[in-house]
Amino acid sequence: MEFLIRLLFALLARMPLRMNHALGALLGWLAWILRTELRRISLINVAACFPEQDADWHHRIARQSLMETGKALTEAPWLWHAGSARVQALLRGVEGEEHLNQALARGRGAFLVSPHLGSWEFAGLHAAGFGTMTSLFRPPRLAALDRPLREARAATGARLVPTTMAGIKEIQRSVARGELIGMLPDQTPKGARGIFAPFFGRPALTMTLLNRLAGPRRVPIVFAFAQRLPAGKGYRYRCIPVPEAVYAADPQVAARAINEAVETLIRLCPEQYVWSYKRFATRPPGVDRIY
Repeated sequence: MEFLIRLLFALLARMPLRMNHALGALLGWLAWILRTELRRISLINVAACFPEQDADWHHRIARQSLMETGKALTEAPWLWHAGSARVQALLRGVEGEEHLNQALARGRGAFLVSPHLGSWEFAGLHAAGFGTMTSLFRPPRLAALDRPLREARAATGARLVPTTMAGIKEIQRSVARGELIGMLPDQTPKGARGIFAPFFGRPALTMTLLNRLAGPRRVPIVFAFAQRLPAGKGYRYRCIPVPEAVYAADPQVAARAINEAVETLIRLCPEQYVWSYKRFATRPPGVDRIY
């Protein structure tokens, strides 16, 4: 199985990016027309988060989201094997560049916080050009994927640590050294490591780790994502200012601010968010399930 995965990675890496994205879009389109579970979850999430929009809008965004998610899957091996120069050359500008520059200019490291929106692989690889970058890594469910994924990401300069207490301690040491930290703010934390906070008006289990690590020292934080441009033409960073409440001593206030920042990014490009992720799977006591 691992051999087949490596062979698939190699084939995807050799395609022109435009063809690679076309293949990914096809996979997402098939997930849509075959009425898969991914389609069902996407429609539920889009309708729950944008109740003010009509059914046609919900269907269009959910369909486009699956196609963009397909691109995210196929483009990852391409980006891992592209090399630093080719990755940097794919950047087509930065919107809100002053927020990124201000954070990096302080020389105290920074948290680069990017949700499952656009190309998070490109966002991480390009950011690694700013300096040593450490990211939390949750092993994939398919065990055969674990080693190829780790090796591919490590080869691009990324430093991966597991989502365990040992990994969090490594992140803390990286913060103390003033390095860059990559973090996905919309991944449901395990166990009791999160708190419920509104996400598009609905309670969602939300991480407290960012607030705990960045808050005491007020480490600079950048909320951003890499928007995927059509026809394999590259990517554009879109950055927003960090909400002051992310540093709040009250973790509930901070969690709400984190989700509001993620919402702001998603509203810039809702069709490139991974709506097939069960963001509301864990519910507070007494609250009905939506899936």
